[in-house]
Amino acid sequence: MIRQDIRNIAIIAHVDHGKTTLVDQMLRQGGVFRLNQQVADRVMDSNDLERERGITILAKNTAVHYKDMKINVVDTPGHADFSGEVERVLKMVDGVLLLVDSFEGPMPQTRFVLRKALDLKLPVLLVINKVDRPDARCDEVVDELLDLLIDLNADPETLSRPILYVSARKGTATTDPAVPGENLIPLFEAIIDYIPAPEGEMNGPAQVLISTIDYSEYVGRVGVGRIARGVLRTGMNVVRCNALNETVTSPWRLVDLNTFDGLKRVPAAEVGMGDICAMSGLADISIGDTVCDPGTVEPLPFVAIGEPTVSMTFSVNDSPFAGREGTYVTSRHLRARLLRELETDVSLRVTEGDSPDQFDVRGRGELHLSILIENMRRQGYEFQVSRPVVIQKEIDGVMCEPIERLHVDVPQAHAGAVIEKIGRRRGTLETMHGADRVRLEFLVPSRGLFGYRSEFLTDTRGEGIMSAVFERYEPVKGEIPHRNAGALVCFETGEASQYGLYGAQERGTLFLTAQTQVYAGMIAGQSTRPGDIVVNVCRTKHVTNVRNASGAEDSLRLVSVHYPTLEECLEFIDDDELLEVTPQNLRMRKRILAHEQRAKNTSRKKA
Repeated sequence: MIRQDIRNIAIIAHVDHGKTTLVDQMLRQGGVFRLNQQVADRVMDSNDLERERGITILAKNTAVHYKDMKINVVDTPGHADFSGEVERVLKMVDGVLLLVDSFEGPMPQTRFVLRKALDLKLPVLLVINKVDRPDARCDEVVDELLDLLIDLNADPETLSRPILYVSARKGTATTDPAVPGENLIPLFEAIIDYIPAPEGEMNGPAQVLISTIDYSEYVGRVGVGRIARGVLRTGMNVVRCNALNETVTSPWRLVDLNTFDGLKRVPAAEVGMGDICAMSGLADISIGDTVCDPGTVEPLPFVAIGEPTVSMTFSVNDSPFAGREGTYVTSRHLRARLLRELETDVSLRVTEGDSPDQFDVRGRGELHLSILIENMRRQGYEFQVSRPVVIQKEIDGVMCEPIERLHVDVPQAHAGAVIEKIGRRRGTLETMHGADRVRLEFLVPSRGLFGYRSEFLTDTRGEGIMSAVFERYEPVKGEIPHRNAGALVCFETGEASQYGLYGAQERGTLFLTAQTQVYAGMIAGQSTRPGDIVVNVCRTKHVTNVRNASGAEDSLRLVSVHYPTLEECLEFIDDDELLEVTPQNLRMRKRILAHEQRAKNTSRKKA
């Protein structure tokens, strides 16, 4: 049976190409909002971190109505570190909208998500976004997109489908770039015409593959998936099975059943084949499980998620300031939180570390793990993390490391500096084209990109754009320098003074200001030269019987204070350093706090 009243689509694209903005306009023109209703921009980015950073982190479901058709839409992340979200939600849909910026064209994540969609034999509808940009180059981008499709062995039907030219900000679409669009009707019509309707047995035994997990304070864990066969009804008995571990649970009652309509979940007595639903009632339901009729237990295969490439050590905070600011500070709390994250993040791996209070956490990239760290600190957790390291593995007796495909878009004047820096980091230049702005494509080891983003912004004066996605494993390239400068390390525990910081700022860039509590071994700044320098930022001016002029301390101005972000801290710390994470502060520190012990260890290594 074919359900002609439903279409299931996912919107996939590189980061910042306009997916969430397009979903906003689809909701508006699909009648989800009232005409006078005030709605925030990027309404699908409901997470605080998503709104602050302007990126989508979690895939989300919504639905719009056009004529007599219900269109289930999945808004997916665009950043490569969250590609695991994209891989699993593709099992819920029957086709994808591939969104491409009219200026930037196909980027690394565009290639990655398009390859995944083509591997699953999903129809692809090509959409060129931001056609109202003054610097739009639609014809060139279309040629680049068609070259990409040919390179990925797309079928002739994909190449023959019409290309839509969209302005997500204005909410217009057209199939002819010479004729401006007026609304999104051409997009809705193309979805109906070129995205196939769901097909399956409507009267067979129920079968649902769980692709996303949500959580509700009222009903607990909520599984979201597409009904592959049959009909689900509230109150019916079902079983949970899994194709990977071949487990089958005893029957349980389907307590709650909902479908998606706009931004709401609507309770439903029954949901049929082809629709996307959310269900609750089983406490330990997880991603990749199949919920089916007890009489016909048939687990559905789940897409293989790419392996993590970056590892960090999470451990209990053991600094002199431990336990002052966090609510959850013990290894028991840390273990429970990390294991809970595994239930919703299929790209994450967590194993026990070298000691009971350490955990090895593996993810898709620095951003993937930094988002987890930021979420945990906002929830009241206090812990410390090590420097990110790449995960190497042995292939045919040769130790290999992850290689990333790096795309760089920079003004011509800065291209030389970028090529030089990437060359030092063992990267190789693949392609280079462009005039005023040059587009460079490199293959570079993942560890070569650690700490490079801040250098890149400095070298290009903030005008450059860079993005990378995992390509493959290759033999280890050799030594790559992490950072050329050392750290300014605090000499004693106390309160940083204006007088002490004024004397230390000549040695480098400070990371803190006066009246900040510090401890011996804590990093107060970055040195201007290689090697660490111990500085006494708590030093105060000697008291004399000579009357000083009023406000003499105010003349000691700090001119080079920089407050590093979480990502900058992770980029900065070295192998012998840790990042202390609390709900209120980020403190970089040495693993060994005592200066004498640290000096002895350094001399032993040199010997």
